Amino acid sequence: MRRSAAPLKTSFTVLSMENRMTVSNGFRFGFPQVALLVAVAFAESAHGATLERSDRWVIGGTGGWDLLTVDAPTHRLFVTRSDRVLVLDSRSGRTVGTIPGTEGVHGVALAPRLGKGYTSNGRADSVTEFDLETLAVVRTLPVTGHNPDTIVFDDASGHVFTFNGKSHDATVLDAESGKALATIALDGKPEFAVSDGHGRIYVNDEDHARLNVIDVRRNAVVATWKLDNCEEPSGLALDTDHGRLFSVCSNGQMAITDAKTGRHVANVPIGKGPDAVVFDASRQEIFSPNGQDGTLTVVKQSDADHYSVAATVETQKSAEFEAPSDVVGQTPKRPVVKDGTFSILVFAPDDTARPNVP
Repeated sequence: MRRSAAPLKTSFTVLSMENRMTVSNGFRFGFPQVALLVAVAFAESAHGATLERSDRWVIGGTGGWDLLTVDAPTHRLFVTRSDRVLVLDSRSGRTVGTIPGTEGVHGVALAPRLGKGYTSNGRADSVTEFDLETLAVVRTLPVTGHNPDTIVFDDASGHVFTFNGKSHDATVLDAESGKALATIALDGKPEFAVSDGHGRIYVNDEDHARLNVIDVRRNAVVATWKLDNCEEPSGLALDTDHGRLFSVCSNGQMAITDAKTGRHVANVPIGKGPDAVVFDASRQEIFSPNGQDGTLTVVKQSDADHYSVAATVETQKSAEFEAPSDVVGQTPKRPVVKDGTFSILVFAPDDTARPNVP
């Protein structure tokens, strides 16, 4: 994802910038137009360097978008686009394939050991299974809830979990047979979820500003933890080494939680309109893209319990919209993405960034 000729060993931090100007459910697909991709260099010279925009990939096309997922070994970037998933070369932005028939697609989960990937199709109440090598669709799996949003492959159990925004529950699918094994009831609207790979999945509850803990062996919620000074948590990331969870909240806060006990560890100020969040263990940094402010907050982890804002990088606010023809002269309740304007911004440490990027 870093387009630079410098021979640096790289790991790619993928962030989806989604501008949530209101709390209206389903706002994701009408509003954002700019995705954010951060290429984090591991070279010693890059540590401590500030981020600068190194590229802009003009993707264009029709429809909204949601999340970005990277398959680092194959250099593929999966971009969900309303009724399809675009697959790009993460080094150049070149389109290498398309996964069709994913109505209302939100996210992509990868299962490398199975050679499969899975998409959550919100409008179709289904999951599309595809071949990771050929990108060919293998089969379509129905879910037990409505509007599957976040999707997670749990390697420990071999199960796919969809978190269903409309029905406030999670569907558990067996990756081998494709059959639904269980439906897990949730109190509120689930947002992002992460697996620790050892029997637990954590998921943000947007409605109640809480974290739910799911035992994958029992397929049940075994703990619920309140998030301090947090409203409408969305993005969630996990530091497995220190056992820390990072929830980004609509009130401009990052809430940090002990993943073992649920203890509140810290709050760190971020920008407005966050959604995704990523933890980079090699740099001990957390990245929060803030769509409403058009910024990226970089939070430094000093140790397991101490955090501070290291940088605030200018990105881009959501850009141009066009109103549907039937609301011309009125203020539309839900902005509509203008066709052809979708782009992905690529950021890298300033010693590898290209100059004069438009």
